[in-house]
Amino acid sequence: MPTEHDETAPSDARYTRQAALDVVGAQGQRVLAGSTVAVIGCGALGSTQAELLARAGVGRLILVDRDVLELHNLQRQLLFDERDVREGLPKAAAAARRLRAINSEIAVEPCVADVTAANVADLIRPADVVLDGTDNFETRYLLNDAAVQAGKPWVYGGVLGTDGTVMTIRPGRGPCLRCVFPDPPEPHLLPTCETHGVLATAVLWVGALQVTEALRLLLHHPLPAGATLHALDVWHGTARAVAVQRHEACPCCGQRRFEFLHGQRGSSVAVLCGRHAVQISPEGPSAPDFDALTRRLAPLGAVAVNGFVLEFSAADRRMVVFPDGRVLVLGTTDTAEARSLVAKYIGS
Repeated sequence: MPTEHDETAPSDARYTRQAALDVVGAQGQRVLAGSTVAVIGCGALGSTQAELLARAGVGRLILVDRDVLELHNLQRQLLFDERDVREGLPKAAAAARRLRAINSEIAVEPCVADVTAANVADLIRPADVVLDGTDNFETRYLLNDAAVQAGKPWVYGGVLGTDGTVMTIRPGRGPCLRCVFPDPPEPHLLPTCETHGVLATAVLWVGALQVTEALRLLLHHPLPAGATLHALDVWHGTARAVAVQRHEACPCCGQRRFEFLHGQRGSSVAVLCGRHAVQISPEGPSAPDFDALTRRLAPLGAVAVNGFVLEFSAADRRMVVFPDGRVLVLGTTDTAEARSLVAKYIGS
């Protein structure tokens, strides 16, 4: 055991291999200890990010997630175990418990909440860097608005199947998400992890790159102008890096119109009085392909189409999809749960 005469205290000994790196050093390790990172979403990506940050010695972690754990999460969410599932813990709470056991020297603050336009600014305000661990595009565009408005760097990441994408966004010094993807994809057009699947190794690759980018930001490592969009395919072992530039005409970082943050863009959510149901309406009218949705959802539950609406049932929840893109989630009045179910099965 260390004594009072040891030159290396236990807290220093923990990070000796990392501090030995030229890109970190003892001073860099102290910088990390004084840093705060907000992880938005504690699912596959977010739990990977949180564990790597905790082991790296980032001094304060803010963990935000709206969901509770389910058994199928364990295939790709390595931070959790069967005990967490049996106890029905929210992901943020289970993640915090595990991270405190991994590193008792850091502060871990779980926040069980749905990220909305009303709270996103407060959630990211204390952070030096924000990491995207979300599972839907609507939250990412909301996060992009809030981060650009606050001048807060954040790292976008997404995984589907065996593919992943990563991009670091530095407001005022490079492109934002809307410079590269001006508008979110129309609801129902893209598959979800629930319907398309996801390989855990793809999650780890993307999460590791996101955390590496976060460490570079925290340590003020020189970064080139613009940004790089990384496209990863873990199954074929390939990676492509595409240089992207800021667009002055971008509605977010160029014109500073924060449409998602101010409620001008994005879906609307309403609890239906007397129905024990939540209705989620898309940003604008859409025309979901019921045949394609049926093929995607049939392996996961009961699907019925009567010529007017599509009904899908899984576990004790039932969803009704309308021709204009509205989704009625029956069996709950919890808007966060309803949004999570729609993102999981139907698409954001």
